[in-house]
Amino acid sequence: MISVTPFEADRPSALATDISERLNAAIREHLLSAFAPDNTKSLRRFSAPEAAEMLGVSGQFMRKGHADGSIPEPSEIRGGRRYYTAQEIWEARQILEQSSRKKGRYVPRRTGDEKLQVWQLMNFKGGSSKSTTSIHLAHYLALRGYRVLVVDLDPQGSLTSMCGISPEIEFDGLTVYDAIRYDDPVPMADVVVPTYFPGLSLAPARLMLSEFETESAIHSSPDQAFFTRIRNAIAQVEADFDIVLMDSPPQLGFLTIAGMAAASSLIVPLTPSMLDVSSTAQFLELAGAYMGVIEDAGATLQYDNFKFLITRDEPTDVPSQQLTSFMRALFQDRVMSATALKSTAISDATMLKQSIYEVVRSEMTRATYDRAKGSMDAVGQEIETMIHQAWGRS
Repeated sequence: MISVTPFEADRPSALATDISERLNAAIREHLLSAFAPDNTKSLRRFSAPEAAEMLGVSGQFMRKGHADGSIPEPSEIRGGRRYYTAQEIWEARQILEQSSRKKGRYVPRRTGDEKLQVWQLMNFKGGSSKSTTSIHLAHYLALRGYRVLVVDLDPQGSLTSMCGISPEIEFDGLTVYDAIRYDDPVPMADVVVPTYFPGLSLAPARLMLSEFETESAIHSSPDQAFFTRIRNAIAQVEADFDIVLMDSPPQLGFLTIAGMAAASSLIVPLTPSMLDVSSTAQFLELAGAYMGVIEDAGATLQYDNFKFLITRDEPTDVPSQQLTSFMRALFQDRVMSATALKSTAISDATMLKQSIYEVVRSEMTRATYDRAKGSMDAVGQEIETMIHQAWGRS
C-alpha cells in the first residue's frame, strides 16, 4: 500500500506537483499489479457455435470437417464440447479458403487493385465513444478474417491500453510518434506490433505523441507538410493490411487533421444529446475550414464514406430518439442505420479494457449480452458492407 502523508505545500504550483506525483505513483502501483510483465492480456476461447458463426458455416459443417480431418480439432474439448482459440479459428479460415470454390469467402482480404481502407473516427467531444467504437470495430473485423491495423492517435493511449499495452507504464517499444516525428523518424514497420488478438496489429501511443502538435507548429513546411506524415507512415506498411482504423484525440489539432488527410473514410461518433450535436456542429465547421486549408496546400481529400454513428443509443429514451430522428431527417444516409447501444454489458467490458467480443456470455445476463453484441455486430456489418462497396464487391 502507498503511505499517505499530509500535503505540506502551500504554493498552488507545488501543491499541484505534489498531487500529480502521488497520483502517478498510485496509478503506477495499481497498473503494475494489473499489467505485470508476466501477466499479459490474452483472449478467451470460443464455443463451437461462436466459431461456426465467425466462419459463416453451420455447426453440422464444422462437425463434418472435424470428422473427415479437413478441419483440425481444437486443442481443448471439455465434456464433449469443442472450444477454439481465435488463432485456431484464423487457421481454419486459411484451410477452408484453399478448398472454397468462391475466392475470399473465408479469407476476405483485399486483392488486386482494391485499395487499403483507412477509417478515421473523430470528434472533439469527449464521451462520444470513439475509442470504444474503434476497439469493437477492430475486434469484429479481425474475427471476420481481415488484417487490421489500429493506429492510436490519442496521446492518452486509451486504444493502446485496450490492446494490451498500458501507456501509463513505461515500455521499451516504439510508438506512432516515432514514425511521424520530424527529426529522424523510424520506419512504421518498426512501430507496428502484433496484439494478443489474431489478425489485429497496433501502432501504439503514449503521452509523447502530444509533442507532434508542438513540432508541427514549428517544423511543418512545404517540404515536410504535417498532413502528409501519417499518410506516408501508413503507406510504408500498406501491403500488410486490409483495413486501418485511426482513433483521434478529442480535439481538432494537427494529429486529427493529419489523420483526415490519410483517411479514405470518416466516422463521426456522437451521442444523441443536444449538447453533443451542437458540439459536433462546431467541430465539423472547424474541420471543413481546415480541410480547405490543407487542400489549398496541395492535399487531395477524397472520402468513400463520411458518416455519423449514433452511440450510447437508448431506444426507450424519448428525447434522445427524437434527436436521432432529427439527425436522420436532416442528414439522411449520412447517418448510419446501425447504432451502438448504451449498455451495461459494454460499459462493464470497457472498464476491464475489453470489448464485448472478449466477454464470455455466461458471465453476465444473457439478454443484456445479446443486445450489446447484436448492436456492435450491426455496426461492424454496416461498415464491412461499406468497405466492400469501396472495393467494388457486390
